[in-house]
Amino acid sequence: MVTTTVIADLCIFLLTWNVGTHSPRDQQLTSLLALNGNSTCPGNQLPDIYVIGMQEVSTKQVLKIFQDDPWVLKIASALQEHEFVKVEAKQLQGILITMFAQHKHIPHMKNIETEATRTGLGGLWGNKGAVSIRLSLYGTGAVFVCSHLAAHDDKLKERIEDYHQIVDNHKYDSVGYRRIFDHDFVFWLGDLNFRLSGNMSAWDVRTDVENGRYADLLKLDQLNLLREKGNAFSLLEEQQPDFAPTFKFVEGTNDYDLKRRPAWCDRILHRVQSNVYPGIVLSANQLSYQAHSDYTLSDHRPVSATFNYRVESANQTFTDEELYEMTHGAASTPTAPNKETRE
Repeated sequence: MVTTTVIADLCIFLLTWNVGTHSPRDQQLTSLLALNGNSTCPGNQLPDIYVIGMQEVSTKQVLKIFQDDPWVLKIASALQEHEFVKVEAKQLQGILITMFAQHKHIPHMKNIETEATRTGLGGLWGNKGAVSIRLSLYGTGAVFVCSHLAAHDDKLKERIEDYHQIVDNHKYDSVGYRRIFDHDFVFWLGDLNFRLSGNMSAWDVRTDVENGRYADLLKLDQLNLLREKGNAFSLLEEQQPDFAPTFKFVEGTNDYDLKRRPAWCDRILHRVQSNVYPGIVLSANQLSYQAHSDYTLSDHRPVSATFNYRVESANQTFTDEELYEMTHGAASTPTAPNKETRE
């Protein structure tokens, strides 16, 4: 008879939003952060951890090294009322990632590192690229990546190259977890900027959206096609969106701006290496994936997802300290490198 011990059973809330350089001043984030009884976590409980990625954050604050971005302060203000604390934040020009956790989880977070990779303008400025937070979470290696890839329909090759540049250049100091895909859990979110292949007009795309023909449009989605071919993001999984394209809107409305074809630019993907340690089972069951149409600040809609981050041991009892020694110790073995092609 198999006996199972639960080491960690967490609900993690992920959010990505391209805010178009707008200030958070007048934004009420209660609904967006599932703080008003609309949580998708089990039992309608608040998440254990929030990871929020943003793009096109105003860079006016970048040179104020010791001051958090106004968006981080706004999020912190909303979450502090519920006894969340900021774990870490990392900003690269307009790309921002921040993590908050319930206070009880802080002792189970170790080896916290951040990283950034510039890809825009040859990597000289950082208007495109990625930032990340990695850590040991209840003994397992987890990394959260927020990226903003090259824009426009005709820049598919550049988006693929951006992705590989991020994977190649993101490096960490933790033994066994030097690179993104060495981690047991990988969560990748952001304005990935993938558009629809083919020559459908913006008006025809809008008509399909209005008639709920998402599945037909997603067959043309560049990200789906790339993952099938193994060119990029194929090491990650995505629950297919069942919400309308999140770009491009007339700001302040839910009307598409047909200067661009509507597209699912804003995405959240993940990867779990389920059985890499003897007697340990890792899982990340996705509980939700949704766009938030009430938030019309920019020409993008925010997108969120929740995951049940679970660590279990079978037929033996581990503490997360013992699991940490197994996963982060000198004898731990890095996983297979990225095998994707760039074509």
